[in-house]
Amino acid sequence: MAGFYVWPMLNWGMGVLLSQASRATGRRLNRQRESTELELDLARMTALAAFTARSLRTARPRPFGAAIVETTTGKLVLSALNAVREQTDPTAHAEVQAIRKATRKLKKLSLAGYTLYTTCEPCPMCMSAVLWAALDRVVYGATIEDANRHCNQIQIPAAEVAERSDMQCIVAGPILREECYALFTNPRMLRAFRSWQTRKQS
Repeated sequence: MAGFYVWPMLNWGMGVLLSQASRATGRRLNRQRESTELELDLARMTALAAFTARSLRTARPRPFGAAIVETTTGKLVLSALNAVREQTDPTAHAEVQAIRKATRKLKKLSLAGYTLYTTCEPCPMCMSAVLWAALDRVVYGATIEDANRHCNQIQIPAAEVAERSDMQCIVAGPILREECYALFTNPRMLRAFRSWQTRKQS
């Protein structure tokens, strides 16, 4: 009779060990995936910061840049800069510009399957556009608080906008915050901020 009870116990024990091994393997794979994703995010944000920094050498310097890439392949679709002053359009933020150009280029409304990178955390308007465009992820560099040191901002975190939405989007950041914030503190950009006069004069 003793043997009758041993096999179920052995089977149960093996099941526990296999389950623990499976969970350990899952955790290891998740860590590897997260590490790879972070490496890709760093590389893409570095490229975007460099693209945006080129504007600092022009007559119209801008610290706000955005790029859209395929989520799975990392293939760049396009990059865009803030164009509010150039287009006399208060909604022409870098993220909105990137979304507008990407939907036209891809000839579709949904950007599911794509990720948006931006040198600064999206404002509520831009984060709403991200959600309506059904982007998979948004990855940002500098924060809204960083930008608010230099120009007016609606200080609601992008993650909070996403959480209060019926639509799903992963918000990751800050990534390379110091490098992206350096775009704001460049001497040419600081002079430009003074000319923008976005704050009420006391």
